[in-house]
Amino acid sequence: MSAILDLQLASDCTDMPTQEEIQLWLDTLLSYQQLTDKEMTVRIVDDAEIQQLNQQYRGKDTVTNVLSFPFEMPELVLPEGIEMDESISNFLGDIVISAQVVKQESKQQNKLLKHHWAHMLIHGTLHLLGYDHIEEQEAEEMESIEIAILQKLAIDDPYHNH
Repeated sequence: MSAILDLQLASDCTDMPTQEEIQLWLDTLLSYQQLTDKEMTVRIVDDAEIQQLNQQYRGKDTVTNVLSFPFEMPELVLPEGIEMDESISNFLGDIVISAQVVKQESKQQNKLLKHHWAHMLIHGTLHLLGYDHIEEQEAEEMESIEIAILQKLAIDDPYHNH
């Protein structure tokens, strides 16, 4: 089953991935993680918006490549006899990606632009699924999953210097 994607394009950049490419990358990740029917929002923005969000939510007044906002299900008290709609729990959250930063990083790191886009989308989505890279062991686990998913897309290991 494929991911349910809400794609929001809020950038003037011209060389962004297509909705079909993003869908393929997300579907590959969900298949690898053996997940189905997950929904998420991907918002592609310019530097000003991601810097403002980074300042607002992380206290860092700088641009960044990707921000992830996992959905936190509020505690709901439902009337007796009313059941929770299970589809609500399928929403993973939001990912915001700076088109300008991704383009700049791909040049600096000598990577194909589409490959770096795929990596940033997969990286952000893994954050929505609870993965992190603060501790070295967590970072190694997250990176190995990213590498495996990218390999399924015929994309080289993004952590290996070319």
